[in-house]
Amino acid sequence: MRIHALWLASALATLTLPLHARAEGKVDLSQPDSFAQMAFRDAGGSIPASYVSFGDSQTKAACPPNACGSCCNTSCCRGECCPCRGDGPISRWLAREPFKLPQPCVLQRLGVNTGGWLQVGITGNAEDPADNFNGPVLTNDRHGEFQMNQLWLYLHRPVDTGGYGFDVGGRVDLLYGTDWRVAYCHGLGLEGDMNRALFNGSNQLYGLSLPQLYAEFGLNNLSVKIGRMTGILGYEIVPPMGNFFYSHSYALCYGEPILITGLMSNYKVSDQLSLLAGFHQGVHRFEDNNGKLNFQGGVMWNTQDQRLSLAYALDVGRNDFIFPLEDEYVHSLVMKLQLTPKLLYVFQNDLGWADGRGVNPDAEWYDINQYLLYTINEKWSAGMRIEWFRDDDGTRVFGLGNLDARGWSPPSGQPGFNGSFTELTLGVNWKPKANILVRPEVRWDWYNGSPNGAGQLPFDAGDSSSQFTFATDLVVTF
Repeated sequence: MRIHALWLASALATLTLPLHARAEGKVDLSQPDSFAQMAFRDAGGSIPASYVSFGDSQTKAACPPNACGSCCNTSCCRGECCPCRGDGPISRWLAREPFKLPQPCVLQRLGVNTGGWLQVGITGNAEDPADNFNGPVLTNDRHGEFQMNQLWLYLHRPVDTGGYGFDVGGRVDLLYGTDWRVAYCHGLGLEGDMNRALFNGSNQLYGLSLPQLYAEFGLNNLSVKIGRMTGILGYEIVPPMGNFFYSHSYALCYGEPILITGLMSNYKVSDQLSLLAGFHQGVHRFEDNNGKLNFQGGVMWNTQDQRLSLAYALDVGRNDFIFPLEDEYVHSLVMKLQLTPKLLYVFQNDLGWADGRGVNPDAEWYDINQYLLYTINEKWSAGMRIEWFRDDDGTRVFGLGNLDARGWSPPSGQPGFNGSFTELTLGVNWKPKANILVRPEVRWDWYNGSPNGAGQLPFDAGDSSSQFTFATDLVVTF
């Protein structure tokens, strides 16, 4: 029995349920509740505030008594005292606040937020590859070409039980841009797959995706999502303001499940411990093609002073949408340590294993990823990422300029690059205003391994085992 119609109806319906409305004082800058976001949200110290607010609701904090008076132009006043006045773009401009999409009164009263962001960027490659692709580097994969990575819109009603009671919410996201290739689901329904798509054509650079479409139910300290949602593994995420760098790690692009369709529960044991568990129909799947359910779950713990956070998550089950797999297992361990008030260290380890049939049985891949992020002042910060990704059997990283960004579709059954990828990325973040983020970076990539089945190396249109890129992007939230 197909249950996607029920999920779609419930997700849309819960956005309009007349439950208690909540004051929303801050712009919701991110796709909420991936495990990385939950594990590493900050109170505003080490990481610029443009991508700190990963939480669903930062509502009634810092609204002093009688702060509103007769003025409704401040963020806390609009939500707390007069949610339907002074909330248009002109009023926000007069109040010198970041531009945000107009919030219709009926949605405000129902506790529904609307918003989005625009991300554009450009990348240069010192190798000047003939095919204009930056090898397997994603999602800024085009050399010398302007890319609109994301034009993203969302409707979101966050669940807020206050720890006591019941609440219902949900979320719908729409993405257009080149990043649709890392935020879509294979199979029938919605986007379709790369060779048999409904919204998007084969080898299409720009396309549409519905990254999230879910209903959420909360009871005391338990919340349950049903529908399409982000996976809970890893540290980096698809929304740009959730990451320090424009380019992405190999771990995100090739090692972890980004999207799932199913059910995910989150139980907050205490302020320091949360447990997650759920099932889905296969990573990046919208329809179940094998009658098997996968398990995804994890645990997050942080110290009382928030200086140290640990998150462990795993996904296990059968994923055979490209070639037959009996079982697949992947886990992610992420540690965040605040070394000083301005210096943050992040460590990530991924390990994956797949028991397949035919091409490359018993495949394995693993990754070590480290970050150092330093806050210079309110507008400037600097960062470094160094990563080592091992594709032991050439089953994860494929092709040159392969538009199947997940890398799981080898041409004519040829194996991919069975070797090690190392990358070093250096960059700065500049935030001239609260809703504007500019991220220039330089990046070096090296490959140590064999050519693929076509006799090609990963970079410079198949002729090189290394490359140097320089890039920058602009992110504007609204």
